[in-house]
Amino acid sequence: MTGIKSIILAGGSGTRLWPLSREMYPKQFLKFGDTSLFQETVLRCLEISDISEIFVVTNEAQKFFVIGQIKEIGFSIPSENVLIEPEGKNTLPAIFFGMKEIERKFGPSVVGIFSSDHVLDRAAMQTISSAEELASDYLVTFGVVPDFPHTGYGYIKTSEACGPGYRVSEFREKPDLETAEKYIQEACLWNSGMFLFETGLFFDEVKKYAPSVFACFENGRDINEIYACVDKISIDYGIMEKSDRVAVVMLDQKWSDLGNFAAIYDELEKDPAGNVIHECDPLLLNSDGNLVYSKCGKIVSLIDVQDMVVVDTSDALLVCPKSSSQKVKEIVSDLKGRKDERAFIGQTVYRPWGSYTLLDASPGHKIKNITVHPDHKLSLQLHYHRSEHWVVVKGMACVEVGGHQFFLRPGESTFISAGEKHRLSNPGKVPLEIIEVQLGELVDEADIVRFDDVYGRK
Repeated sequence: MTGIKSIILAGGSGTRLWPLSREMYPKQFLKFGDTSLFQETVLRCLEISDISEIFVVTNEAQKFFVIGQIKEIGFSIPSENVLIEPEGKNTLPAIFFGMKEIERKFGPSVVGIFSSDHVLDRAAMQTISSAEELASDYLVTFGVVPDFPHTGYGYIKTSEACGPGYRVSEFREKPDLETAEKYIQEACLWNSGMFLFETGLFFDEVKKYAPSVFACFENGRDINEIYACVDKISIDYGIMEKSDRVAVVMLDQKWSDLGNFAAIYDELEKDPAGNVIHECDPLLLNSDGNLVYSKCGKIVSLIDVQDMVVVDTSDALLVCPKSSSQKVKEIVSDLKGRKDERAFIGQTVYRPWGSYTLLDASPGHKIKNITVHPDHKLSLQLHYHRSEHWVVVKGMACVEVGGHQFFLRPGESTFISAGEKHRLSNPGKVPLEIIEVQLGELVDEADIVRFDDVYGRK
C-alpha cells in the first residue's frame, strides 16, 4: 500500500447514456457485468489507498448508491468520507472540497483524483502510484497513449522529461478529425481527467490562479455557504491550463471515459456479425455492427440494419446511428426543458432501502412493484391524499400502522387509509417483494410526510 489517498468524483448527471442512465441514476452506477463502473473505480483505488483513505464527492440523491454499492463489494466506507455537494459546480470545487477534507483528516497528503465512470485497466494503478515522487513539485495529470485520432477527447502536448513524466507544453481542446490526426503525429496524449496532487501545492496553485474559489473555501462557514458563493469551474480551466508546474505521466493501458453508446459498443463483447446484444432475445437478419439493449423481455428484430444503437427500456426507446450517439444529451436537455420526469427517473427508482418499479398509472392511481432489501425499512410516514393496498408476493413483511405492528406472508395483504402513519420493513434474510396499489386524488412522491427515517432523509 502506498501513502496515496483517493478522491472519486461521483456526481454525474446521467445524460449521455439515456435512457439507461437518468439524472437520479447516472452511468457510473450502471452494471454491464457483475460490477458497476463506480464499483470498479473503488476497487482500483484500493490498489493504492485503504478504504478509510478513499473519499467520494457526490450529491444527496446519489449518496445511498455510493454507500450501497461499496457495501455490495464487501467494504464499508466511513460516513464522513462521503462528501455531499449542495449543487454541482464542476470539477474544481468538487476536488477542492475533497482535498480540504483529506488534509483535515490526514494532514498534508498526496491524493489521486479519479472519475467514477471510466474504464481503466487495474494495472495502470502501478503507474499512477509510481508518479508520487513528482507530486511534491508538479500538479500531475495522466495522459493516455492514443489508439487512434479520437475527436471526443482533449489532448496533451508534452515537452521535456521530468522523472517518470514530462512537463506539459499545452492542453488542447477536443479536435475535429483532421486536427486529431495532426495531434497523433505530434505524439500528443489523450487527456484522461485523472490527477495526482499534493495538498499544499494544490492549494497554492488554486490561490494563485483561481483566487475566488480559494477564498470561498477559506471564508465559508459550511459547505452550503461555500457552494452558494463558489464559481462553476473545471479543474482544467481553473488551474491546469494556467499553471507552469504541470507534469504528465503516460498511461499505456486500456482507458475509456464511456462517453456515449459508441464507446459502450467498443467495450462490450460482440457476436460474429459484430453486434453487441445485451439483456434481450434478438432476431437479426443481415444486420451487423449494432448495439441492441432491451430490458423489457421483448424479441428485438433488426433487418438490413447496420451500425445502429437500439436501446429499449420500459418507458423510453432510443434509435440512432452509433456515429450520432453523442447527441443523446440534446434529447435529455429537451426533456428537461419540458419538465418531463423521464429525464430524471426511469420506471425503476432506486432507494436506500431497495427499489420500486412503476407498473401502471393514471391521475387517480398507481401500481408499483416494491422490493425491500433484507434488514431494511422504509420511513415512518403518512399520505394526506392517497390510500395504499399492499399485497406480499415474496418474503416476510413487517407492517406498522397506527402504532400497531404485524406480519404479512406471501398472498396476504393490508390496507392503509389516507392519514394513517405507517411503515414497511423487511426483517427476513431474503428480499421482500410487494405489490402496492395507490388510490387517491394525488398519487405522487410529493405526498409523503416523514416522521422517522433510518437513512437521515428529510
